[in-house]
Amino acid sequence: MPFTQKYTFDVLVNEAERLVVSELERQLDEKKPDIICLCNDCVLDMAAYALNLVKPLYRVSLLGSLYTQRAMEWDTYSDSIRLAVTQSMEKISKNPSHD
Repeated sequence: MPFTQKYTFDVLVNEAERLVVSELERQLDEKKPDIICLCNDCVLDMAAYALNLVKPLYRVSLLGSLYTQRAMEWDTYSDSIRLAVTQSMEKISKNPSHD
């Protein structure tokens, strides 16, 4: 049996992804679409770039989910999410992966 079929890796979730996507949506709603490209590639690039800047918050259980909710209460983590998203929007808007 292959390793990935032996274990249930689909329950392994990076909560930082949810938090980054939520913050990205919030910040994009505040920006003018003519300044930032909102095509699928650019928005996914922004999310990926931001996720590479923040500490991951993986969980596999409800208890882990509660831990990650507490992490967002820490000013430093929520600040790092906001800053990473801001930086990703600036970087990708200046260097889109298309013409």
